[in-house]
Amino acid sequence: MSPAGLTPLIGDSSGRNLASDIAPAGPGHAARGHLRVVLGMAAGVGKTVRMLAEGRTERDGGRDVVIGLLETHGRADTAAAAVGLELVPRRVVSYRGTELEEMDLSAILARAPELCLIDELAHTNAPGLEHEKRYDDVEDVLAAGIDVLSTLNVQHLESLNDQVAELSGIRVRETIPDAVLARADEIVVVDLTPEELIERLRAGKVYPLGHVDAALNNFFRIENLSALREVALRQVAQEVGTRRLAAASLAGGRGLVGSRDQTIAREAPSAVSERLLALVEPYPGAQRLVRRAWRSAQRLGSELDLLWVRAPGTISVEQEQSLTALRQLASLLGAHLLVEESDTVAETVAAVARRQGTTYILLGRPRPARGLARLQTPLPLRLLELLPGVDVRIVADRVKRTTEEQR
Repeated sequence: MSPAGLTPLIGDSSGRNLASDIAPAGPGHAARGHLRVVLGMAAGVGKTVRMLAEGRTERDGGRDVVIGLLETHGRADTAAAAVGLELVPRRVVSYRGTELEEMDLSAILARAPELCLIDELAHTNAPGLEHEKRYDDVEDVLAAGIDVLSTLNVQHLESLNDQVAELSGIRVRETIPDAVLARADEIVVVDLTPEELIERLRAGKVYPLGHVDAALNNFFRIENLSALREVALRQVAQEVGTRRLAAASLAGGRGLVGSRDQTIAREAPSAVSERLLALVEPYPGAQRLVRRAWRSAQRLGSELDLLWVRAPGTISVEQEQSLTALRQLASLLGAHLLVEESDTVAETVAAVARRQGTTYILLGRPRPARGLARLQTPLPLRLLELLPGVDVRIVADRVKRTTEEQR
């Protein structure tokens, strides 16, 4: 049965304009998709809601997004967060006289979206499916060139099984190899204080009210949750090293507070949000790109940097005027305008992106190459080579699109 309020999968969609769609791949093979995992310390912190929110943001930004598998566990806020997102219906599997509903891997591969939301990475499938574990299903989806956004509780990591059992007194039976998380291109830590999680539990937002007392007396003790929160943050720091961590809170994005949390924060890399870098040139049409980039940054709640890589030498009066206008617009929007002088555009952009901690690069439609430039790798593809793990998006010129549609 599909969760209430979800839009079933119907037909197909098109209109993709991501540079990753044209990334080079081997003959007959799609480029591997990117895996983003939303990690939390326990059930109820908001991993699935965060996954759905990020999926909606990606869809609003023009990507083709579907829900491959969603577990609402009867939570109204989770079902509400999924309303309007496209859903791949589940497949029904008969096992020992019981009909079970599982993710339909074949249907997802046939649908071939740009991004697929797949809940509960550590889930064990019913016997008779293509794979025993859902993370193997996800591997097939990634191999087909589809990006995946999934969820995971830290106690499901195999290497932490004993430690979690010692902390909580409960042995977790469903685990995944640590290598699955290590292969993720991005990890988003959904952080919630133990006190806030217990408030959600008592309000019936995690389990039905009839199960609350048992949960509070077992797994959801404050000392267990505090320890698991520490484990989650430390584990991610160990797994990804200097890779970007995105920390979020259901209670308004409050930072880590208190002596314990400050200690964790010092020992783990600083968690940061998304950061966009828009490539601009000083000409009147660049302001349209800047505004589009700013709207994308607002949807993601991220910082926005603007970069012009100017060729060595003097600039014209018209470029100077346009640059002044860009500075004014950047100041008005709260963006940061950077100017770098170089004749190696891709390498300079990559260096700035690493320095700024960029996670998304936006650029306008490249102009047709002429002469020897036609033999060079196009800028979007070169950036994908230089910056693995960073999304590169080509912003369509909607004015030109409208003009073409009116012809």
